[in-house]
Amino acid sequence: MENEEELLLDELVDTEEHDLVVFNDDFNTFDHVTKILIKVCKHSQEQAEQCTMIIHYKGKCSVKKGSIGKLKPMCESILDAGIQATIV
Repeated sequence: MENEEELLLDELVDTEEHDLVVFNDDFNTFDHVTKILIKVCKHSQEQAEQCTMIIHYKGKCSVKKGSIGKLKPMCESILDAGIQATIV
């Protein structure tokens, strides 16, 4: 019974909303960040450009919401592209 409860709790925790946050830097171009957001997060061109502008002017932007399980591979792909990102 305890294992079932633990599994249910793990599922509940994983469905909580988290944010995938991308940070500004001084070396990635607008074009590169925009292309990565389209590829990794499945953003539209306009959505990716808006997020890129927010990242540039505000220093960071939440680019996707979801569970840790959904966001972790996206975060790793963004990091692999040389862009700073984290899940909060």
